[in-house]
Amino acid sequence: MDIMDIAKKTMLTGIGLALVAKDEMEEVAKDLEKKLDMTEQDGKKFLSDLQKKYDEAQNHLEDRVEKAVKEFMKKADVVTGDELKALKKEIRELKSAVSKASDSGE
Repeated sequence: MDIMDIAKKTMLTGIGLALVAKDEMEEVAKDLEKKLDMTEQDGKKFLSDLQKKYDEAQNHLEDRVEKAVKEFMKKADVVTGDELKALKKEIRELKSAVSKASDSGE
């Protein structure tokens, strides 16, 4: 198992936990709606407010997981796809410059 597999599994675990939390949140909201004898409109607003809070928390969690994975990869000295593309581009440019210099007799 390489570092990328570990990072992917870590992210998927975090996302999976968040999805379970969403289902449980909706269930709790429906129970509270019944127990508090809310009107259908109040229940929908309550659930909508909870969904908004959940979405904000989910986005925050995703940002934190992404940041943690990037920091982990940096500490593990793993090259990212963007870094690899930049290196390939630089190599192509250097090859081109060397080729032009040798063609011109330098």
